[in-house]
Amino acid sequence: MVSRALISAGWLSEVLKARRAPALRVLDATWYSPGSRDAKKEYEERHIPGASFFDLEQCKDQQSPYEMMLPTKSQFAKYAGELGISNESHVVVYDCDNLGMLYAPRLWWMFRVFGHHNVSLLNGGLTNWMKQGFPVTSEATRVTPETFRVTLNQSLLKSFEDIQENISSKRFQLVDTRSKGNFQGPEPKPGEGIEPGHIPGSVNIPFSNFLTKDGYEKPVHEIHQLFQDRGIDLTKPLTATCRCGVTACHLALASFLLGKDDTAVYDGSWSEWFHRAKPEHKVFERRNRA
Repeated sequence: MVSRALISAGWLSEVLKARRAPALRVLDATWYSPGSRDAKKEYEERHIPGASFFDLEQCKDQQSPYEMMLPTKSQFAKYAGELGISNESHVVVYDCDNLGMLYAPRLWWMFRVFGHHNVSLLNGGLTNWMKQGFPVTSEATRVTPETFRVTLNQSLLKSFEDIQENISSKRFQLVDTRSKGNFQGPEPKPGEGIEPGHIPGSVNIPFSNFLTKDGYEKPVHEIHQLFQDRGIDLTKPLTATCRCGVTACHLALASFLLGKDDTAVYDGSWSEWFHRAKPEHKVFERRNRA
């Protein structure tokens, strides 16, 4: 079964109240950079009734020097299974960011990478769930562990070597979803350890462009116009990148809503590229203008 990518708060509320979807599993995928806010604590204080916390900080490649790399197939299968997710589950993902949706598309993409397509996003996130007056709770969610089998869909994933090869081959279009400032300058943030810049040949569409001011996904005709304005051909291969592979998933979602279900994500994104690529394969517009 393939679910629609976006579901409304009203739909989710009705299903939860009616208890007519026993296979439904709701996940809070909020994530903050280590050392900042505590996403797990916030979940424990306030979440959608019946939701479990999916810790992106735990379910990742812990050995990688980069911020947010995919876990192995067995790690993901074990983690998801312990949250009561089976291959028959309809997974609904949300996060708590004030933007409406920030981290949840990453988990939506992860499930698809690992072969589970029965996954949806709560349009507008917890912020708009609460604005509409739907309930939240601090009550702990109890689940029964399930067996979750995964199959890696390699076509949705790009590596450093794939991006490196694409600079000359131009096999796919590359879109960077970071802000304009991080894409081209002007200045790095103190203590970041990574300068603004981008991969040669990449096009910039900040992920926030896909969201309304209220935090919902924009209508498909507006999304289509965004791609068109930046010269992106949705009939051709497309890969998304960002800082660490999180907001790039907004582009995968946006193109999915337009019928393109094969947009890949460069998992290491700029955090890996900045440290591994040759100097001539990093574009620093701020520096180049000086």
